[in-house]
Amino acid sequence: MPQTHTETSPSEPGASAQGAPLLDIVIVTSTGARDHVRTCLASLRAHPLRAGAAEVHVVDNASSDGTPELVRSEFGEVHLEELGWNAGFCIANNVALRRSTAPFVLLLNPDTEVSEGALDHMVSLMQERPDIGMSSCRLVQPDGTFDHAAKRSFPTPLGSLAHFTGVGRRPGAPRWLAQYRAPDVDERGVGRVDAVNGAFMLIRREALEDVGLLDEGYWLYMDDLDWCYRFRQKDWSVWYEGTVTIMHVKGGTTVRKRHRGLRHNLAFHRSMGRFYRKFYGGRGQALDALIYSAIAVKFVISAMRSAAARRSLG
Repeated sequence: MPQTHTETSPSEPGASAQGAPLLDIVIVTSTGARDHVRTCLASLRAHPLRAGAAEVHVVDNASSDGTPELVRSEFGEVHLEELGWNAGFCIANNVALRRSTAPFVLLLNPDTEVSEGALDHMVSLMQERPDIGMSSCRLVQPDGTFDHAAKRSFPTPLGSLAHFTGVGRRPGAPRWLAQYRAPDVDERGVGRVDAVNGAFMLIRREALEDVGLLDEGYWLYMDDLDWCYRFRQKDWSVWYEGTVTIMHVKGGTTVRKRHRGLRHNLAFHRSMGRFYRKFYGGRGQALDALIYSAIAVKFVISAMRSAAARRSLG
């Protein structure tokens, strides 16, 4: 059973003394994210929701780097829940989602920094557009470059192949090859997309109750794409708002960041297989065999490259 530690301070933004929250913010942490957690929580404190009360919930996946101690000592307004094991993204988020009561819930990665007015703009958008079940914004990396995962289309076999081989990611790539990056909506534009990134997912309570929680069959990766697909199945719009920008240190919560360890590599490719099996599988034995074989080959290549890169880093 999870061990729970909760602290609130009526003098801090988002405290329960302000009344029922308009927004619950859920941040899931694990070992290696301590410094990012401090920066993320500081940004929420500096740029809080002004339109109503907001409560911040940190669910810690058995961090061994002092993250829970940091939250307790420096951010007393935050609700902290400590899990006894690394439950992964979905289970940990669902712990907080089951207890949330606010009309809107924001799933926020610990390696993000919110900007002034971002929360108010996004909540206002959701209030004005009752058809939107989930929304997100423009994500930029520390060097200012756009994180293309901020908006995506549901992958097709050709679009996936083009993306993972790099052909679809090249500047000027034709739309049919760049399909996975949702090229019909500009980086700074607005509009419906198939999917947004799990680093910032603002959810309407009514839609959450209709669609259900995150699929706990995923430990990490593809869970956000799965959720977006299920929102689409229930006819809820998924919206990209490129007029709002927040920082995302892409991969900032994984050790050695750019080069996945074997466990993360295996989780990524197993998640690919799970997503395909849930939503695309069973349409033909030959196609299924081809897709699963391609995922397996990609896993072997990716694992070998990552291992070599990590060895070169010492």
